Amino acid sequence: MPDEVFAKRCRALYERAGTDWVLVWGDREHFANIHYLSNFDPRFEEAVLLLGPGGKGTLVVGNEGEMYSYVVRGGHDVVLCQTFSLMGQKRDRSPRLDQVLRDVGLKAGDSVSVVGWKYPEGDEVLPGANYFLPAYALTALTQVIGEGQITDATAILIDPVTGLRAENEAVNIAMFEWGASRASDAVARMVRATKPGRHELDVVGDMRYAGEPLTAHLMYSTGSAVGSALRSPGDRTIVHGDSVFIALGYWGGLTARAGVVAESDDEFVERWVTPYYEGIVAWYETVRPGVTGGELYELVTEKLARGGMAPALNPGHLTATDEWVSTNVRPGDTTTIASGMALQCDVIPTGVPDSYQINCEDGLAIADAELRADIAAQFPEVWARIEARRAFMKDQLGIDIDDSVLPLSNTPGYYAPAFLAPERVLVND
Repeated sequence: MPDEVFAKRCRALYERAGTDWVLVWGDREHFANIHYLSNFDPRFEEAVLLLGPGGKGTLVVGNEGEMYSYVVRGGHDVVLCQTFSLMGQKRDRSPRLDQVLRDVGLKAGDSVSVVGWKYPEGDEVLPGANYFLPAYALTALTQVIGEGQITDATAILIDPVTGLRAENEAVNIAMFEWGASRASDAVARMVRATKPGRHELDVVGDMRYAGEPLTAHLMYSTGSAVGSALRSPGDRTIVHGDSVFIALGYWGGLTARAGVVAESDDEFVERWVTPYYEGIVAWYETVRPGVTGGELYELVTEKLARGGMAPALNPGHLTATDEWVSTNVRPGDTTTIASGMALQCDVIPTGVPDSYQINCEDGLAIADAELRADIAAQFPEVWARIEARRAFMKDQLGIDIDDSVLPLSNTPGYYAPAFLAPERVLVND
């Protein structure tokens, strides 16, 4: 991805923030905002990106971040702060964080916008500071700027509608397609490898992991749904009739499938899977620019209710290099889906018996005519795969998606709830 993409994103953040400086926090878990602005994802340590006057950008890193800084894009300087290094490592080549900030150019009276990894909403807001930023970093910052104003700019990046990261460029969607498609292929291999008598770890070995960066821990669990949600694979032996859950997310998209280790289960399919899949179909056929998050939520809720189910979480959310960025798919939300969003069709039902699990999740993007033309022109091979998936959804699964819906997974809407019959899938007729 070229330097100018990252530089443009930084300029947009700095202009919207309207302060002397912007400080963006990053660490191993909360890396996505810094990565979006610099292509740098902290591997072992913490990091701070400082955006200042005159287009100045400085990435502050620890010892091992300095070793990895060759990946930085966007024209940022790289400065060492060994306070960010792991415990016990050398601290002999840099001052502590407050002095590093001064050396970069921050001074008393400066105004600073901080970007953490989330922000409180509504009655979550506490009296005083509400920054999702480590206390040490805030202490160092206030030591430097004194009475200067600190404001929270996290929403400028991750608000589910107006945030910069809610509107992806063609090049970002192409990157997401690479991850989403590979994750879906790996999940499909695990579905087909699931057999009674095999160990969970052996099945996962068949996914052919090739080092792709993950957005979440790999999940593979069998047995009763109770006590197995979100679990990583173990040495359990799979038994015929087990419930099974798989989820794998690479940068750009997560695919999940859940069902039963059997050739068929008519009661399971008729009573719970069918109304669930009706919700999946309705989601895909409704999502498009201009539809409100509240409309999507209510539509899925209505379909699930026919089977005595309800959404456990939000049925849909933004995704990126972090699996869940934010979401406006929530009750009563009047903000709308927009072009450039990368979304997960993520319908997790409650109300299913403990002996069963249901899931059919995949990633997609929303793109108006202009963005679709950009993708087709810049990335013709990506566009050809998207077009093939769209045709498959319409012609083979009977899901009438809008022109703006771009499936990034190779298995969009493809759901075989009985894992021992992976070619026996639900369709919309």
